[in-house]
Amino acid sequence: MVATSRDCPDALVVGAGPNGLAAAIELARSGRSVRVFDSASEPGGGTRSAELTLPGYVHDVCSAVHPFGIASRFFRKLPLHEHGLEWVHPDLPTAHPLDGGRAAAVGRSLHDTAEGFGEGAASWRSVVGPTVRNWAKVLPAITAPVLRIPHNPVALARFGLPALLPASRLVARLRGDEARAAFAGMAAHAAVPLERPLTASFGLALAASAHTEGWPVVRGGSGALASALVSYLESLGGVVETDRHVASLDDLPRARAVLLDVSPAGLLSLASDRLPRRYVKKLESAPYGPGVCKVDYALTGPVPWDAVPARRAGTVHVGGTFEEVATAEAEVALGRHPERPFVLVAQPSVFDDTRAPTGRHTLWAYCHVPNGSTVDMTGAIEAQIERFAPGFGDLVAARHTRTAAEYARYNPNFVGGDIATGSNSGLRAVFRPTVGTDPYRTPAEGIYLCSAATPPGGGAHGMCGYWAARSALRHSL
Repeated sequence: MVATSRDCPDALVVGAGPNGLAAAIELARSGRSVRVFDSASEPGGGTRSAELTLPGYVHDVCSAVHPFGIASRFFRKLPLHEHGLEWVHPDLPTAHPLDGGRAAAVGRSLHDTAEGFGEGAASWRSVVGPTVRNWAKVLPAITAPVLRIPHNPVALARFGLPALLPASRLVARLRGDEARAAFAGMAAHAAVPLERPLTASFGLALAASAHTEGWPVVRGGSGALASALVSYLESLGGVVETDRHVASLDDLPRARAVLLDVSPAGLLSLASDRLPRRYVKKLESAPYGPGVCKVDYALTGPVPWDAVPARRAGTVHVGGTFEEVATAEAEVALGRHPERPFVLVAQPSVFDDTRAPTGRHTLWAYCHVPNGSTVDMTGAIEAQIERFAPGFGDLVAARHTRTAAEYARYNPNFVGGDIATGSNSGLRAVFRPTVGTDPYRTPAEGIYLCSAATPPGGGAHGMCGYWAARSALRHSL
């Protein structure tokens, strides 16, 4: 019998999350044969959808809103729309309610958003405007390995100098509760205290993405993004095998390169016997960020937000003023569970009618908690939503809660419930999981890391997988 490329592929990928699939696609587009293995019954990793509450209610299990998915330079190269991917843009990318029925509304227009901030208008344009104007030049640099020479160093410097600051420092340049709160909600995606350096970079990048690309959801659920990636990969001759648990690299068939869409802990579990002790120690010391406690809701109607802009937003940042958000995130870093947590809320069914039965809705909400937490934060999350949407509790037909510890069991890449696959604290936000000129290539011959543990980090954008594939093509394929 003659061996086929299915039996002896050029490359193997372990993990069918968006980065693993992106790596496989780039290899296949380059003419290499590739097989992808995933231990779950369906591909997708952090981009799966499921009926978690009641029949007919489609919930995103992890990622729900995709500002860097639609902006991904790699995804934009691919004909994913021909394989079922459809982006849906909410009226507003995000809103941040405040007490008294007010809200910071962040729209696609920098000018209109700033004008809505009243006394904060000029300061929002001054702080966020330069990044928005240079976004097409900044985005390629911040979604690439840090030690690459940037094509537009001046534009990157204009972003990078303020981005190095703690959010708490940069926000001092903003005027008014609305502008300050809006920046807080975006910066808090870093999942580290807002007094830490580089947290301003998250606020600037997410604000610029809102004003340029938007913050869309995927019609039918985030799982449709994974399905489109799988479909396109298969059209290139790639193979995806689910229910295929890989406990060790010895379980794999022979190949010239193996790309691992796993956490640093997963890399150690699979390949520690092939790695030098010095590198093993670096992986062992790689810190993880806080976990999340997430609640998915089946609702009998839309959330009755006091502030009208929140009803029109795909993402709602719930936490009050900048100071309140900063306090909540600082408490998590100290190992505490905030009484008033910062809550990230997505309401995709308001704009995508495939998510729930007619007239009904789904809601996605999570807050940060200490890594490994077993605490159910449902009560605290609902109290925060009810604070800005009185009567919310009366609409709940069913709920599904997953603690940080349960997330870690659901997906081994989410160590301690850390859905970002590594801490964003300080330089860890840019050098992941270790400092090096090629963070994807391990010291073991032919073994590469392609997960969100590598630059540019978390988010369903596929860029970690793309860069890992390019490294494998240079060195092994």
